[in-house]
Amino acid sequence: MKKLVCILALGAAFAANNALAWGNDGHRIVGAIADRLIQGSNAEKQVAALLQQGESLAGVASWADCVKGTYCGPQTPEMVAYTTANPKHSEYHYTDVPFQLPAYHDHGVGTAEEDVVQTLKQAILVLQGKDTAATNPHRFSKRQALLLLTHLAGDIHQPLHVGAAFVGKDGGFVVPHKQSDIDSLAVFDSRGGNNLLLDDATLLANSEKLIPPAAPKEGADAKPANGAAKAPTKPLHSYWDTTVVDYAMRRVGTRTPEQFAHWAIASKPAVAVNSGDPVTWPYQWADDALAVSKLSYADVKVGVSSKQTSRSGESYTVWSLAVPDNYPVPSSAIAREQLIKGGYHLAAVLQAIWP
Repeated sequence: MKKLVCILALGAAFAANNALAWGNDGHRIVGAIADRLIQGSNAEKQVAALLQQGESLAGVASWADCVKGTYCGPQTPEMVAYTTANPKHSEYHYTDVPFQLPAYHDHGVGTAEEDVVQTLKQAILVLQGKDTAATNPHRFSKRQALLLLTHLAGDIHQPLHVGAAFVGKDGGFVVPHKQSDIDSLAVFDSRGGNNLLLDDATLLANSEKLIPPAAPKEGADAKPANGAAKAPTKPLHSYWDTTVVDYAMRRVGTRTPEQFAHWAIASKPAVAVNSGDPVTWPYQWADDALAVSKLSYADVKVGVSSKQTSRSGESYTVWSLAVPDNYPVPSSAIAREQLIKGGYHLAAVLQAIWP
């Protein structure tokens, strides 16, 4: 979620930071779809009452990522107040359920009290006016709850933000049965796929054969050439955050998130309707993303491991990862469907909160 600030810097930051689900374009797509779907409804009026003049769901859709640094521009007083009150805010964006499991369960392996499902529950309760000190321990305001809901509705539909890969000491994916199994001796956490590295040159060569070339962007969406040398590898998480969004847009002939949103709604997609109290919907979204994550990891092969060192001096293990040559095609199709689901589900939950 973000205001219209420093678009060029934001785009570059999303390409470089592997923890930002869908990147700026993906989040703008989710918000733009929801903006269109709630037009003329009571939900639109209630959303407008919480947003500032000139803001939209698409415009604020990256706010919860922008608070992590200054790549969207200087931190606003609102951002500083939020991050000060929420020192674990970076943990609100994901959960780490082993992708082989069938469903998300409270207190299950890979879940946490601060994860994306629990945070979405809190935000929905706040917007419903049903929160208590126990159900809203972070004391989210209604505006903060809306900003978080708009962003996290995108995050939870990114399959690697729910389904996590854990690697055994002999290579290959394994399923930890309890949190203590993930000991970095017998079972390693791939950090949402950030430690699984694709050969970028091979990926690019295959994608050029399968994905239409990008149309040149104009105006605010144009980006200057980056003279920095490209890394030889791309983390799987980064691929799913940004690369597949680009591929999905190119495959339907759209250049901007707004164009994609228009195309998506015009295509009249069949999106599953959630049921029950909206506060339970994040569980349904997580279970759907978990099922989709199985497809994300289908036919991929873990290769050799090596050690890398973080800027803070921490040593950690990474693995090479081989994917099928046609991986850009099914992965971009998954991304297209998940982005559309995110936008439709965001609109639906807003309309359920404010009928």
